[in-house]
Amino acid sequence: MSEFPLPVRVAAGLAATAVEQARALPATLLGLPVTVASQTLQASMRVQQHITELAIKGDEALSVLRTPEEEPEWAVFDEDTAPEPAAEPAPEPQENSLIADYDALSLPQLRGRLRSFTEDDLTRLLAHEERTAQRPDYLRMLRNRLTRLREQ
Repeated sequence: MSEFPLPVRVAAGLAATAVEQARALPATLLGLPVTVASQTLQASMRVQQHITELAIKGDEALSVLRTPEEEPEWAVFDEDTAPEPAAEPAPEPQENSLIADYDALSLPQLRGRLRSFTEDDLTRLLAHEERTAQRPDYLRMLRNRLTRLREQ
């Protein structure tokens, strides 16, 4: 057994622990902000959970005091509304595949395919864009390409 009395051994153990903690302090300080943020978020989540649990219990307790409406005025169900049949646009002759491809293009994709369109294609696409979506960037790009093609 040890020759030193218990209080001396405890003091030596405290000193050794203090030295170990001092050596680990730089590494601990680096992780401290993350640890504090994590613990704060955990505490916040626990508070939110407790508040939600209390609100649910409150709703259950108050539900006996209230008589529910049979069918509120604002309630609209799918069975109550009949969908109106959508009018289908008349198919455009000979340009359906060109228009379908064009409608699926994003602006960068259109930019990449502009040189593959003929003057007739560009004229049809421009007319289609003016009739339908009227997107300014698309209109500008089609008009500029058509102008350049006509100038050549």
